[in-house]
Amino acid sequence: MNKTVQSSKKLSFLEFKNEVLKDYKIAVLSRECSMIGRREVLTGKAKFGIFGGGKEIPQLAMAKAFKKGDWRSGYYRDQTFMMAIGEYEPKHFFASLYAHADIKADSFSAGRQMNGHFSTHSINEDGSWKNLKEQYNVSADISPTSGQMPRLLGLAEASKKFRNIPDLDKEGILSAKGNEVAWGTIGNASTSEGPFFETINAAGVLKVPMVISIWDDEYGISVHSKYQTTKENISEILKGFQREGKGSGYEIFVVNGWNYTQLVDTYTKASAIARDEHVPVIIHVKELTQPQGHSTSGSHERYKDKERLEWEKEHDCNAKMREWILNFELEDQDGQMLKFVENEDVLKQLEKEVKITVRNAKKEAWDDFVQPMLQERKELVKLLEKAARKSENEIFIDKLKRELESIDEPIRKNILTIGRRSLIYLRDEDFLEKELLQNWLKDYHALQQPKYSSHLYSELDTRATNIAEIEAEYDEEAEDVDARVIIRNNFDALLSTNNKVLIFGEDSGKIGDVNQGLEGLQEKHGEERVYDTGIREVTIIGQGLGMAMRGLRPIAEIQYLDYIFYATQVLTDDLATLRYRTFGKQVAPLIIRTRGHRLEGIWHSGSQMGSLVNLFRGIYILVPRNMTKAAGFYNTLLKSDEPAIVIENLNGYRLKESMPTNLGEFTTPIGVVETVKEGSDITLLSYGSTLKLVEEASKDLSQVGIDAEIIDVQSLLPFDLEQNVLLSVRKTNRLVIIDEDIPGGASAYLLDEIVNKQGAYNYLDSRPTTITAKPHRPAYGTDGDYFSKPSVNDIFEGVYKIMHESDPEKFKSLFS
Repeated sequence: MNKTVQSSKKLSFLEFKNEVLKDYKIAVLSRECSMIGRREVLTGKAKFGIFGGGKEIPQLAMAKAFKKGDWRSGYYRDQTFMMAIGEYEPKHFFASLYAHADIKADSFSAGRQMNGHFSTHSINEDGSWKNLKEQYNVSADISPTSGQMPRLLGLAEASKKFRNIPDLDKEGILSAKGNEVAWGTIGNASTSEGPFFETINAAGVLKVPMVISIWDDEYGISVHSKYQTTKENISEILKGFQREGKGSGYEIFVVNGWNYTQLVDTYTKASAIARDEHVPVIIHVKELTQPQGHSTSGSHERYKDKERLEWEKEHDCNAKMREWILNFELEDQDGQMLKFVENEDVLKQLEKEVKITVRNAKKEAWDDFVQPMLQERKELVKLLEKAARKSENEIFIDKLKRELESIDEPIRKNILTIGRRSLIYLRDEDFLEKELLQNWLKDYHALQQPKYSSHLYSELDTRATNIAEIEAEYDEEAEDVDARVIIRNNFDALLSTNNKVLIFGEDSGKIGDVNQGLEGLQEKHGEERVYDTGIREVTIIGQGLGMAMRGLRPIAEIQYLDYIFYATQVLTDDLATLRYRTFGKQVAPLIIRTRGHRLEGIWHSGSQMGSLVNLFRGIYILVPRNMTKAAGFYNTLLKSDEPAIVIENLNGYRLKESMPTNLGEFTTPIGVVETVKEGSDITLLSYGSTLKLVEEASKDLSQVGIDAEIIDVQSLLPFDLEQNVLLSVRKTNRLVIIDEDIPGGASAYLLDEIVNKQGAYNYLDSRPTTITAKPHRPAYGTDGDYFSKPSVNDIFEGVYKIMHESDPEKFKSLFS
């Protein structure tokens, strides 16, 4: 052990001693935070706690190899690492444990995530990028196990792009020419998840600078590794990924998690291999413990036997390091014996000082958390007292006031609950004190709500919904071309003018995608910018997510909309929540390109918009009716910094459209509907491929005297920010939503938006109707499509039925 120290450290003994003692102090500090944090949860001051006890020493080693400009994508056990790189203090620990809804107190998420979910800030207040190469970068954690792995791949791939594409970082703030490593951490049990294995394979194929640490304590909550992993050993079953010599593959290290010097040596080697050679590395850190169990929801004594508990006590990494420090002796060249400490009292004093530090931090954090709410309660109590004196229900309001005063440490829920209940007793009364109470409650709610709801989407002036429409321009002799040529030429223009744009996915490179929307672009712009991936949707999205977080502008292609569900977890838990869960301090402007609608058969006719709308809040969902509109959406999105899914029409690539002259410049507005045909009798709302059927049906409707107004949704999330559908309904007094999603899918969402949120209910003379697909996936073949999804006949008859009900004499029933 001592030999390893001497060979790996070019430090004086005094420097080495100070470094060791400093590291030990961080380990003790982290463990003490965990111990007291658990007690805070059990006493009710915090809701839930999950801590990093038992993983301290390997995280110290990882922190030594972690350099400014590097990125971490980890999970909720890494508190010691965060402390070691200087991004986490005890006071911060308790602020996040208490869910302090102030970004200054909890810089990770302003109380929106449970403790142990870490991040750093990537953007400035104006939305510009910070100097990422001069800071430690931590991508915002999520709880779903192995969910951090796909993002890790993209963070690592970005370094490859910065190294291989000239002038990619012209600002000089995003990367040191690709000299960054992406560091991932994961528990041994979570390696059983699919995203882990998909990421391992993809990183080996891509040859990216990535180091994955597997913290192995032999359990996944209460389940032993013999039920988790073949051979009970993750590094053993990953041996096939081990490279031979300088060939393709991984370097794999196995090291015990309590051996400080071997850990430091291993992480130093891993960093050099990944950083210099762009070779991914796996470090399997074994013989770790989890002395507090999985979380505050249970005790590990319930599932570990006496022998295991004794073993964990003996092999606790902090205890092992303490033992090593006490026993360390090294004879120098003069024959003097060098020691870290003269006796155990030195460590006892250090440990005592740490306990005081943590206790003081806990008190300060709690006082900072509760004091504003004590003041807010005081304000409400005064208003309740004044209102009670004037009210006939004084006794009831006074009781509420006393109830509020009796709460030793009120939270905002207590304050608003009691304040709002008081209005029930004042509902029939009218005096100034009541009005003052009402106004205070409204203002208080308006002030507090954004602390818990803001930043789902961008709140900057540059947000995508603020990008004004620029119409497509045409020559007088504009050529009608296959629509796929418009999308291709528009991508060509974007790639030519913005070198941060990258397009990748299954069949996206060599053949230019399955519908030729990228034809020839790899040959023109190179394999680093337009390229193929394997069949692995989870990590395609992960690639895009990670690269977008590092300032690039990736367009990740999912070949068909039906396949997007493979990547649902990455999209809904990670991408959709990123801006929200970091209080607007991290962004990932990933554009997902896919295609769906009305091809024939179960698997290639995706129109499952209702599920997307409900799962992907935080991501724009755009449904252009043709390729010109789709191209405009890409142009719009690249002017902002928000994620989106653009769903092109699967059967629209060979249809003819006129070629615009201002490719790469015209924009389709987001959150704006378009009236494609004006009418006076009834409003028909649809989108995507089905809109063409609505237009066909409207011609038949006009033949029988029904003048339909047709509106193209264009953007499902967000929908109709200017409320133009409401204006249409006010004119026609009737509404039909036509959608090829299942009943209760996107049509139900649109109906709620129009009738309830926009208030169209007040202007309807007929029951609003939806015409949707059947509740199953479409059967194969043309007849399968006809009987599964709305046809022109269905649309005509559905609209005609409404008109018949309003005027049965004019519009005779079609069926007796």
